[in-house]
Amino acid sequence: MKAKLTGIGSYVPETILDNKYFEEIIETSDEWIKRRTGIAERRKVADDQTTSNISAQAALNLAEENNIDLKEVDFVIVATSSYDHVIPNVASQVCYELGLKNVGAIDVTAACAGFGYGIQVAQGLVMAGNYKKILVIGAETLTRFTDYTDRTTCILFGDGAGASIVEAAEESNILASVSGTDSHLASNLYLANICNNLNGQDIDPNGYIHQDGKKVFKWAVDTVSTQFKKLVEKAGLEVSDIDWFVPHSANMRIVEAVCRNVGFPVEQTLACLENFGNTSAASVPLALHNGVRNGKVRKGDKLLLIGFGGGLTFAGSVVEW
Repeated sequence: MKAKLTGIGSYVPETILDNKYFEEIIETSDEWIKRRTGIAERRKVADDQTTSNISAQAALNLAEENNIDLKEVDFVIVATSSYDHVIPNVASQVCYELGLKNVGAIDVTAACAGFGYGIQVAQGLVMAGNYKKILVIGAETLTRFTDYTDRTTCILFGDGAGASIVEAAEESNILASVSGTDSHLASNLYLANICNNLNGQDIDPNGYIHQDGKKVFKWAVDTVSTQFKKLVEKAGLEVSDIDWFVPHSANMRIVEAVCRNVGFPVEQTLACLENFGNTSAASVPLALHNGVRNGKVRKGDKLLLIGFGGGLTFAGSVVEW
């Protein structure tokens, strides 16, 4: 049995934090933020919203837009670093909110690479013959883990969720996949609330996101450029065969640099950075859903999806839509 990625949906909260908001709380400007990151605004969850809430809403939107019966789902994977609780996991609470009983439910923690890992885990479970229809969600409520006194990180992060289905099929549309970690660089991007040591280095376990932007930028450009080429080769394609590049929306300067390195037109990139900021595990499905919804992505298009970030990790796939 093979596995196929089918359908895409998303949800973002109503509250918008635009760049002018940050001009009032830290030393920055709308022009500086746009020039350095490409971000104009991001979304923030309401006080009564949780990661499982927005995950379930993304799944419901997926079902409505793609005529999918969620009652047929037999496994749920949620990629997130924004846990509502340590126990139970977010996936279990998504099952509760969707009324799904006696289905498998796990969380995947791989930060911005989470959705890519979720797709690969789902593909393996389906191909093993254990499950037939898996709901894969990337969701984050990062505004709850953002230090709004840190001008280097607080302008970046937003909240949102994206959902898709990986199901059993005669033919697969997942043409190739890659994943990996450069764990010795973990202290360059972390969120800790217990341990004050990482790879022998002292860190601040204050429950907020910490990032060395320059080091992460260099790693991301080098790593994604390399993995882009590797994915294309594994899929038996040329760079020119890729219709849309769907990278994690971390920073538009990273995306532009990768496109230059691999010789890919930046105009054929799908990103959700400008309106949603960095939504970590949610950014790839959010960008893909936007591309499908506005008619850019069409049946038969070849997409290169890749997430990269905390860990430092990466995971991506080439998919024929």
